[in-house]
Amino acid sequence: MTTVTPLKGSVGTAHTRVEGHAKVTGAARYAGEIPFAELAHGWLVLSTVARGRVTAVEDAAVRALPGVLAVLHHGNAPHLETDYAGLMGNKPDPSIALFQHDRVPHAGWPVALVVAETPEQAREAAERLVVRYEREPHDITFADGHPDAYTAADVPHAAAVTAKGDLETELARSAVVVDAEYTTPEEHHNPMEPHAATARWDGGRLEVVDSNQGAIWVKGELASLFSLDPASVRVRSEHIGGGFGSKGVRAHQVAAVMAATLLRRPVRVVLTRRQMFSLVGYRSPTAQHVRLGADPDGRLRALEHRSLNLSSTVHEFLEPAAMPARVLYDAPAHHTAHRIVRLDVPTPTWMRAPGEAPGSFALESALDELAAKLGIDPIELRVRNEPETGPVSGLPFAGRGLTACFREGGRRFGWADRDPRPGLRRDGRWLLGTGTAAATFHAGALPSTAAVTAEAGGDFTVRISAADIGTGARTALTLVAADALEVTPDRVRVLIGDSDFGPAMIAGGSMGTSSWSWAVTAAAEELRERLALGGGVPPEGITVRSDTTAALAALPQKERHSYGAHFAEVAVDVTTGEVRVRRMLGIFAAGRIVNPLTARNQFVGGMTWGISMALHEEAVRDQASGAHVGADLAGYHFAANADVPSIEADWLAEDPDEDDPVVIKGIGEIGIVGAAAAVGNAVWHATGVRHRSLPIRPDRVLRAGRDA
Repeated sequence: MTTVTPLKGSVGTAHTRVEGHAKVTGAARYAGEIPFAELAHGWLVLSTVARGRVTAVEDAAVRALPGVLAVLHHGNAPHLETDYAGLMGNKPDPSIALFQHDRVPHAGWPVALVVAETPEQAREAAERLVVRYEREPHDITFADGHPDAYTAADVPHAAAVTAKGDLETELARSAVVVDAEYTTPEEHHNPMEPHAATARWDGGRLEVVDSNQGAIWVKGELASLFSLDPASVRVRSEHIGGGFGSKGVRAHQVAAVMAATLLRRPVRVVLTRRQMFSLVGYRSPTAQHVRLGADPDGRLRALEHRSLNLSSTVHEFLEPAAMPARVLYDAPAHHTAHRIVRLDVPTPTWMRAPGEAPGSFALESALDELAAKLGIDPIELRVRNEPETGPVSGLPFAGRGLTACFREGGRRFGWADRDPRPGLRRDGRWLLGTGTAAATFHAGALPSTAAVTAEAGGDFTVRISAADIGTGARTALTLVAADALEVTPDRVRVLIGDSDFGPAMIAGGSMGTSSWSWAVTAAAEELRERLALGGGVPPEGITVRSDTTAALAALPQKERHSYGAHFAEVAVDVTTGEVRVRRMLGIFAAGRIVNPLTARNQFVGGMTWGISMALHEEAVRDQASGAHVGADLAGYHFAANADVPSIEADWLAEDPDEDDPVVIKGIGEIGIVGAAAAVGNAVWHATGVRHRSLPIRPDRVLRAGRDA
């Protein structure tokens, strides 16, 4: 019998990443660098018009170039199946059904794939390929009041509209009203590792080596698209260099499978940075309208949050920016609504804290405006409007640490010493100001399976179709499994990123670690009980498999969220328009923290992105061409080292939810929620001028100063 060494307490202690040595030494192979025999390379050709149809693909000369193996386009591509239910029951984005028609719905639409022996040959041929179009007038103008805007359909994660109470009556009864519009721009989540996929057929089975956020998800979509038995498809994604919502099912994976099926040899397709701006999604711009009405003591009587986002003409995508209002604050009249306008642009997608990131900017800026009008401290205003139950759902909260985060954060930041009057503090040429904002993000879990094996040598192997997109999930699951098995972490090996391991939650929605940990804990505890019965471990080991579907279905309904409070100090030079964030503090309540080392990394990363969102990030489209201006990481500005100040992130202990056996909440997204609002509120405190459109660029600071 294998002796199990009792141990508790791996979870909650700092551990370096279990794959860290492999990554820093280059031993860890990413999807675009794994060698295959007879590997061919595909290069996508993207449309140069924003709307119209392809009239000709003149490929004869290109097919004659050295090394060129094939040119795929709508005239010769195989049929793909598109009528199926995608992830979580949503209809799949038709953009992934490559080369099925001659229509061009946006600039950067894939119109052909050139496959050659080397990537250089493929690129040269792709750039020489002549594609002719019939152009049509296009519309890429996003603005509130667009005549084609419509109320979004309900989706699994968000109702389009919620309403209670008489909004206009309560606004009329309010002593103070804030009625303001806020905008956020198109933003992109280009991870450091570009999207890459290699497809090959091996013994009648399709294998795809990919960089994605859910191998089981990609497997299901590819099987459906190509009408394959899911058992004949395997997707592997061991190491991923960032995702942030962008690494789902995209055109490059489909292109690789299509070419590998035609040529019967491995084919790799890697996207360029410029192609990623068109093909992997982005955060939709938003136009948001917030109305708040309050009594003189700050109690809200009315709260309305309406948001408009864009989507493509081929697929409806909702950016649920009004979601924070449904959780953070209540009022007798409480209305939220989402609207969409379809334009000739690529389809947006999930991007770190979809909905909550842009929505929190509008809501938390409006709360700050209300506090200034009432003469009430911004923290105190939020405390006075703490709801007892879910403002929309009416469900009880499974823990709510928002007030505690504000209290502790205010103490550490020195908030009590703040003069609420704006434009008073100076440091030479700089005006100084401080701001705060609330953060919230849904905390949940979805069904997952896991297998834990007791090896004959005394160690343990965990197999789960999880994805580590840079968050440290592999390490977190090692600690969770070690505690469940009551052994040291060095005796646990965690294998992830393989669809053959069975269904599991994707890395997204801040639900990965909680979902996977639940499944791993269930399997590990059952295995430990079996080992305690004796009988020894056979050479092939003993494996226990778990499935959390039934347990999650039985979970009582509650409002489950992570919370946080952001604090920022900025310096503003009103003669140049320059804004510098000097320091930032985030205090979070996010359940049990599995690994403090990687958790702090996630919090600080989100807060840094919040600075970037507040001051830098903005994708701009050329009205004439419909394409991006500066579709690269030089033209698309984001925070660099010089923009990132002293950032501190910490968390508070929470009372556990008695219905949750792992008590883990996601933290990948909470760090960015509210961060941009805190910076924007600090800019107002420094200058006395409110910025309701992001980013707060120098030209906007100068213009606002002149107009004030």
